[in-house]
Amino acid sequence: MGLSRLKKIDLREYWTHEAYDFTTWLSKSNNLELLSDEVGVEVSLLETEASVGRFKVDMLAEEANTGRKIIIENQLEKTDHDHLGKLITYASGLEANIVIWIVKEALEEHQQAISWLNEHTDGELNFFLIQIELWQIDDSNYAPKINVIAKPNDWYKEVKNTIETTKLTETKRLQLEFWTKLKEYSKEINSGISFRKPYPQHWYDVSFGSSNAHIALTVNTQKDEIACEIYISDSKETYFSYLEHKDTIESNIGSELEWYELPEKKASRIKLTKEFILDNKEKWEEAFIWFIEKVRLFQDEFSKY
Repeated sequence: MGLSRLKKIDLREYWTHEAYDFTTWLSKSNNLELLSDEVGVEVSLLETEASVGRFKVDMLAEEANTGRKIIIENQLEKTDHDHLGKLITYASGLEANIVIWIVKEALEEHQQAISWLNEHTDGELNFFLIQIELWQIDDSNYAPKINVIAKPNDWYKEVKNTIETTKLTETKRLQLEFWTKLKEYSKEINSGISFRKPYPQHWYDVSFGSSNAHIALTVNTQKDEIACEIYISDSKETYFSYLEHKDTIESNIGSELEWYELPEKKASRIKLTKEFILDNKEKWEEAFIWFIEKVRLFQDEFSKY
C-alpha cells in the first residue's frame, strides 16, 4: 500500500469565529480531554465568557481533583502583547492557579515571556503556551493536534509527585477505588461508555455530546445515596428546553426525576437518586450496573433535545 501525506489545514477553514466556533468546540468534554492529556491535569469547565471586571476570559475551569482555578484564552492568530497583558489581568482578577494560552502561532518573544513568568512566579501560578493545529490525510476528517510550546519547569514531575504524595482521607481513598472499579467493570462488559481517568472526589463526569451539559455521577456518603444527573453549568435555556419534554423524558427513562432550576445560580440539575452505602463493597457491582444503565438511558434520551 502507498503512504499518504499529511496536509496542514488553516484553522479558519474549520473554526471561522474564535469565540463562537473554537471556544464552543473546546468546551466539549471530549475536546477538553485532549487538552487535559497534554498539560497533565484534568480540566473541568466552569463557564465560558467568564466576567473579569470589564473584560471576559474565554474559559474559566478548574482542576478536577484539586479545585485549582484554570483560565484559558484562545487566539487563532499569532501571539501578541495585547493577549499577554489580558492573561495577566485575568489571572489576577480570578486568582487563577493555571493559565493556558492557546494560539495558532507562538512568536519567540512571547515564548520567552511565558518562560520568564514561570521562572519568576511561585509554584502557585503556572503558565502554559499551547499551539493548536489541524491536519488531514487525503480526504479524511480534520484532526486537531495540540503542542505544548512553553510550560512550568519540571511541571510533569511536580504533577506526578503531587498526586503520589497527597494524603487522602479514608473517604477520598474509597471514592477513588469505587470510580476506578466502575471504569474497570464498564470495560469488562464492553459497555461502550467512555469513562475518563478517575479521581478521589464524590463526582464522575460523562459526556453525552452537549457543550452546555454533561452527565454527572455522584456518591453522597452523608445521605447514603448515589445519583445520575444532568448537570447544566450555565444555560437556563437548555434546562427549560428539557423541562418542556419532562413527561416524555421521564416516561422513556422509566423514573420520575428531580428537577432543580436553581434560579439563584448559573447551574441547573436534573437528577435521579438511589439509596447506597459506599462502605458496603459487596453492593458495589449493583451500583455499577445501575450507573451504566442510567448513563445509557440519559445519553440516549437527553441527546434528542
